[in-house]
Amino acid sequence: MTFRGTVRDARPHRFRRGIRLHPAQAVVVGFAAAVTVGTLLLWLPPMTVEPGGTDFVDALFTSVSAVCVTGLTVVDTQLHWSPLGHVVIMLLIQLGGLGIMIFASLIGLVLARKMSVRSRLNTAAEAKAVGYDDVRGLVRGIVLISFAIEGLTWMFLFPRFLFGYDYSPADAAWHALFHSVSSFNNAGFALYSNNMMDFVDDPFICLPMSVAIILGGLGFPVIMQLRKEFSRPLHWAMNTKLVLWGTLVLLAAGTAYLAIAEWGNPGTFGPLPPGAKLLAAFFMSTQTRTAGFNSIDVGQMHDESWVVMDVLMFIGGGPAGTAGGIKVTTFAVLFFILLTEFRGEGAVNIFGKRLSRAVHRQAITVALVAVGAVMTAIILLMHLTKLDLDLVAFEAVSAFATVGLSTGITGDLPPSAEIILVLLMFLGRIGPLTLGSAIALRDRRILYELPKERPAIG
Repeated sequence: MTFRGTVRDARPHRFRRGIRLHPAQAVVVGFAAAVTVGTLLLWLPPMTVEPGGTDFVDALFTSVSAVCVTGLTVVDTQLHWSPLGHVVIMLLIQLGGLGIMIFASLIGLVLARKMSVRSRLNTAAEAKAVGYDDVRGLVRGIVLISFAIEGLTWMFLFPRFLFGYDYSPADAAWHALFHSVSSFNNAGFALYSNNMMDFVDDPFICLPMSVAIILGGLGFPVIMQLRKEFSRPLHWAMNTKLVLWGTLVLLAAGTAYLAIAEWGNPGTFGPLPPGAKLLAAFFMSTQTRTAGFNSIDVGQMHDESWVVMDVLMFIGGGPAGTAGGIKVTTFAVLFFILLTEFRGEGAVNIFGKRLSRAVHRQAITVALVAVGAVMTAIILLMHLTKLDLDLVAFEAVSAFATVGLSTGITGDLPPSAEIILVLLMFLGRIGPLTLGSAIALRDRRILYELPKERPAIG
């Protein structure tokens, strides 16, 4: 896409009719509004199995977890929420996965068949589009891709639930739909008290869900380019190449490590036959792409496995998709910057292209803000809960990276600790750069440069 607007078009303006939000501010406000509506809905008595409704903080936590497609839960999803509550959670997952601005643009297209320049800017900001001249096509493409992948996943899961587990046709269709939506949107919500542990050795459940998770984690720009130019890899953008290579390497490395580390663990892979162990290792490695399902008891895994999963979760998936973390591209850019410094070269070159210095700053900013947010949360959580560092660190990274994996401590946290995780999930879904841009009232352009000086480093 080409950028046909001007710099002035992208700046917030004040009109007599009210205040126009910066695109980044609109994204944050949109997600906050969705979280608010979801909280109020889940707070209603009909949303729970037991009469009287749910606690407000629990409703807020579940709403944020669903809208931010995380999957952390403080109540039993199967037993606590009513069928109506499950429907609301699924809709919040779909809304959060598609993106608030994209969903709003879709409604505008359906009702008015047109989009304002402001709507295009907001949508492009959330979808990480380079320009906004073809945002209508972008919105349609994202919606069609989402529904197509969810539909295909449903087609694999439905007959398995129907014939393999003797569900009624209605139950099989509902369970297939819920887990298809939760998988593609990397949400990690399941309709079972033990998540997906009953299906640990079932490739007909685990593999379709894994494929949907991986596709959702690639990001919409990558999927849309692959759809158009799959057979012409030379035309792929740097973003597409970085995401594909990064995803492949991290998935393979995670699968290999978890298989080796947990192979004989009696609490996880130990009792399984070899084929099921490899399937479980691949499934759990896939979850660190920020999905959050678990087919084994995460709380029984070795400490060193938690550390490796912390790293994989923190990296996350591709940008402008349903995954969280600092993103594969950010990690790859930092790696190539490091490699360039070790080589003593002046410019960072990736796949035959020179990397913009602005991208250097963005990658470093995202990584440092992420580290700062996670470390601050870990310190606060340790003061509030008195839990061990490894447990708290896993929970904090999982929340920030919008993963949803847990060692089992989420439901026992005090309300104050839940609020910290809520803030982490929101920050992780919105992204440090988007949130920072939204907080800033205007872009500051300095028209002068100060003299250079180099402090000692290292």
